[in-house]
Amino acid sequence: MKFVDEVAIYVKAGDGGNGCMSFRREKFIEFGGPNGGDGGDGGSVFMEADHNLNTLLDYRYTRKFQAQRGENGRGADCTGAKGEDLIMKVPVGTTIIDADTQEIIGDLTENGQRLLVAKGGWHGLGNTRFKSSVNRAPRQTSNGTVGEARNLKLELKVLADVGLLGLPNAGKSTFIRSVSAAKPKVADYPFTTLAPNLGVVKVGTFKNFVIADIPGLIEGAAEGAGLGIRFLKHLTRTRLLLHIVDLAPVDQSDPADAAEIIVKEISEFSPSLAERDRWLVLNKIDQLLDDEREERKQAVVERLNWQGPVFMVSALDHEGTKELTQAIMRYLDERDLRISEDKDYAEQLVDLDQRIEDEGRARLQELDDRRALRKAGYRAEDELDDEDDLDEDDDDQAEVFYVR
Repeated sequence: MKFVDEVAIYVKAGDGGNGCMSFRREKFIEFGGPNGGDGGDGGSVFMEADHNLNTLLDYRYTRKFQAQRGENGRGADCTGAKGEDLIMKVPVGTTIIDADTQEIIGDLTENGQRLLVAKGGWHGLGNTRFKSSVNRAPRQTSNGTVGEARNLKLELKVLADVGLLGLPNAGKSTFIRSVSAAKPKVADYPFTTLAPNLGVVKVGTFKNFVIADIPGLIEGAAEGAGLGIRFLKHLTRTRLLLHIVDLAPVDQSDPADAAEIIVKEISEFSPSLAERDRWLVLNKIDQLLDDEREERKQAVVERLNWQGPVFMVSALDHEGTKELTQAIMRYLDERDLRISEDKDYAEQLVDLDQRIEDEGRARLQELDDRRALRKAGYRAEDELDDEDDLDEDDDDQAEVFYVR
């Protein structure tokens, strides 16, 4: 199944039914009078979170959705039927945004949570409603009101406790396979992971947490290189980040350089995301001797001026992974306990989450705007200076298409 985490759709609530103008005319009935019924209310459009869904693929090809219109009123004081509401199922973790105003309408983070996105039209009144002592035979009705219509943008952010960061082939997918039942693709070439993968890590009885693996970042990802940074938004809901570093890269590159690249790209995407608790996980130690392990560990720690926890693991051989998962579980438990006991700490986390959300959204919108300008034939000033540096062989390179 294709993973789709962003879609643009149009929703339209049902219009209200019109009121009816009718008069009672029956043989041998002395007093007739008006008997036109009211119309029915238009159906509304709701979004509902469903834990059985994990992608927005259903809305990728069908973009327009409309609720049922209310029926018109009828004679004999018959009221028109109400239009049926339209319930649109989306994955848990979906954010609904008004595409015209960029206003966040709501965030569906719990299974079964429902959100009204377009209100149905109000019913029209039949002529019965207008009769009075001075107007015995009213020929007046009202039409139903128009249902709301909106252009919406749906953004899916996976819900996970822990998120993995690293360059391609750092061993993130191997790590998630090692500690959970998830089976993401693993191969000896970059970008084997093209969509986020989720795995449930069981630590003990009734003790588990969810871990998310996103596609690897490369230098320049903040400017759209590689798969870009659009998948970084899936880490904004996590409580802890694991920075996976390959200590024994095949190309003999410096692991410290690789670690610096990731820190730089995170900071450019969202400075506040760089403030999120992050642990350094040095992977593939099975390919090094003991003295080499310590030497490369110190090089990475000194280059980053790292003050946080450091773990050395071999995801392939399961070396050190059990200790790491137990430490993560303890951290999550202690964090929840502190949130419940320390009000100031809880408020700080709420503020941090909001800043990460705002910065990430602004950054992604900026990149979308730049792509739109390039598509229209315009270039930003900082891109014009680079035109002379383009190689003649650029036509042979892979081209990345972005769906708006």
